[in-house]
Amino acid sequence: MEINRYQTRKPKRLAVVTMGVKLGDETRGYTRFRFLSELLAREGFEVDLITSSFQHWDKAHRDTSKACYQGLPYRVVFIDEPGYTKNLDLARIRSHRVAAKNLRAHFERTAGAYDLIYAEIPPNDVARVCAEAADAQGIPFVADINDLWPEAMRMVVDVPVVSDVAFYPFSRDAKRVYQLLAGAVGTSDEYAARPAKDRAKPYPQATVYVGNDLAAFDEGARVHAPEVDKPEGELWVAYAGTLGASYDVATLVEAAALLERRRLARAASKGDDQAPALPPVRVKVLGDGPDREKLEALAAQLDAPADFLGYTAYELMAAYLCASDIVVNSLVTSAVQSIVTKIGDYLASGNPMINTGSSPEFRAKVTADGFGVNVEAEDAEALADAIAKLAGHASLRKIMGSKARAVAESEFDQPRAYREIVDLLRTLL
Repeated sequence: MEINRYQTRKPKRLAVVTMGVKLGDETRGYTRFRFLSELLAREGFEVDLITSSFQHWDKAHRDTSKACYQGLPYRVVFIDEPGYTKNLDLARIRSHRVAAKNLRAHFERTAGAYDLIYAEIPPNDVARVCAEAADAQGIPFVADINDLWPEAMRMVVDVPVVSDVAFYPFSRDAKRVYQLLAGAVGTSDEYAARPAKDRAKPYPQATVYVGNDLAAFDEGARVHAPEVDKPEGELWVAYAGTLGASYDVATLVEAAALLERRRLARAASKGDDQAPALPPVRVKVLGDGPDREKLEALAAQLDAPADFLGYTAYELMAAYLCASDIVVNSLVTSAVQSIVTKIGDYLASGNPMINTGSSPEFRAKVTADGFGVNVEAEDAEALADAIAKLAGHASLRKIMGSKARAVAESEFDQPRAYREIVDLLRTLL
């Protein structure tokens, strides 16, 4: 009897490498690589999700023997890493270096096991190990570019000559990764195109936003809506994300204080019919980070109507975003971020967005897709004006909000958008 070679063909085995992912019963972290691993497994691939034994968001080591890491559609492989306590310090750099060394040993032990390696960059040294392992084994390597190191680091430390020397290893590793890749996936057009600066040979590329699982977002918002108590007549402006160097929450707090002073002044001048009424505006800050105490002190000093809710579980965050009236993508002027992780959640909430990010790509998208407005970063007056304009035009908020939701459904919903990654990998294989 003739054997059907298509039925007996062994599935392709892929290594998906990320040092930061939310797994099992963990409450913090990114889901991009977990969702991609699940999707690839459903598409018939054998998948090893290779990640760190250290949980970046909790700053704690995982108990890798826990049952929640077993019996998944993919196999989880933990790489030992010593860990660190801060997002940006020498201990983190040393920790990633050890992880890279241990990852190299893993690929040497499993030489010939994988048909393709897919890895995020940064960390640059970890990505370089993946690129060189794939090159040595003659298999494709695909880089998932979700930030630019050392460009982003220069925001925090930019000292002439000193920074060039300190950041040289990051530049060297990134260049090596870009030269060796067989394909690139970027979380923005800018990121997907970045390797071209360090190589002459063209490469297949795709832009796939980080996005979210819309069904999970909607379900979380629905279930947790009763937990969100919003006073009638109050207008909420929401920010979700890290409270750190790149993200300009201070200007948002200053804008909130400015709006409150304007509202009280207009209420005091009752005889002035030309002054339109301004509803009470409250800023809801969902997130945590190294700048939280400083920001809370600023809000207290300015008597700003801003509530710092701390780290909020994803499902409850979804409920808060949906209960809000305006969302703010707030970055400092020097931020190199292009299209950040939380954009998918902002759009999913169906609210208009005020964007202070300087990325030409995203500013053009805000305008072209019509889901919000751009204002200059670090300008409290301009931000307050933009909030006041949207606060006074419910119909404009509704139009922009519906456009935001449509973009979320067509471009940021992971089950739909991530199929482009699968198609790229199939082409390379």
